[in-house]
Amino acid sequence: MADELLDVINDNDEVTEQAMRSVVHTQGLWHRGVHVFLFNEQGEMLIQKRSADRANSPSLLDCSVSEHVKAGESYLVAAMRGLKEEMGVEGVKLTLRGKIQMEYGFNDNEISEIYEGSLNGLSVQFDPGEIAEVKFMSLDEIKVEIDKNPEYYCYWFIQLMRWYFGGIANLRELRP
Repeated sequence: MADELLDVINDNDEVTEQAMRSVVHTQGLWHRGVHVFLFNEQGEMLIQKRSADRANSPSLLDCSVSEHVKAGESYLVAAMRGLKEEMGVEGVKLTLRGKIQMEYGFNDNEISEIYEGSLNGLSVQFDPGEIAEVKFMSLDEIKVEIDKNPEYYCYWFIQLMRWYFGGIANLRELRP
């Protein structure tokens, strides 16, 4: 994974400085991220299996797109960039679903916005360097499978889905 410049933020989501991604993750600095939940015409969510080469949560299942927000970039622009880079799709209308603050793992602290969108017949061409495979799952399937086999899912995806379903999650909901 290439190093990139990220905005370092405080609890109010205000930029305090900028640092390289490697420094942010080494020092546990708060930074920004986005998640996109993409749905097909049947209401099923596109789930990705992260590449085995990923440094964080390799070969685990994740939401459609999870992306860091680069320095100076808005959440929405990062989400659109992630759609293009990870899934090869453009022109998806995204709706802001919420904003959260969460510890994603050791030294990985983010404030993230979550977006939803519909593929509306678009096909994905995922980046094989980041993603091993993709599949569609109904929300009911996701709920059952996360409860039954949590070891197959990224920690943050489990928390995001618990929040999405209105359950108890290890995150703090913020005002967008």
